[in-house]
Amino acid sequence: MSLPLRIECGPCVLRPWRRGDEASLVQHANNREVWRNLRDRFPHPYTAEDAAGWVSYAGAVLPPTDFAIEVDGAAVGSMGLIPGKDIECYSAEVGYWLGQSLWGRGIVSRALDAFSSWTFANSDFLRLFALPFADNVASCRVLEKAGFQREGLLRRSAVKDGTVHDQALYARLRPMGP
Repeated sequence: MSLPLRIECGPCVLRPWRRGDEASLVQHANNREVWRNLRDRFPHPYTAEDAAGWVSYAGAVLPPTDFAIEVDGAAVGSMGLIPGKDIECYSAEVGYWLGQSLWGRGIVSRALDAFSSWTFANSDFLRLFALPFADNVASCRVLEKAGFQREGLLRRSAVKDGTVHDQALYARLRPMGP
């Protein structure tokens, strides 16, 4: 993938993480409502040390796989992918989160649509997929608005904060050529 400077998404921009994002990252990530819909590797509470470690790590990965969601000059969320391995090397899982104060504005669905298009244009991936909790209606709607299709339901496949969850399987495929 080629190194992007900025992926314009309408209400936001996706760009690599950089020094100076730490305070805004803590402000938006240190929120139980954000944390409860993410994997356990996303810490809670989210500390300044967590932010410094993330910005240092994500900013050094080349080509970048994790991007800051920037609104009005501030990093208010994140979007990224985890490339598959072995026979799944042409697939990648996408993930995202946004600070709660910005929910409901269509930011993530626009960002995910642009990110998916950019990823297909700048990589060999054939498939992008996501596994939101099935009861996270807002995240499922984000995926649908960004062109992902629901392919299935993984029943009782995740436990978060002591609660068993089903996960929905959504995917967006590389567009076929003419």
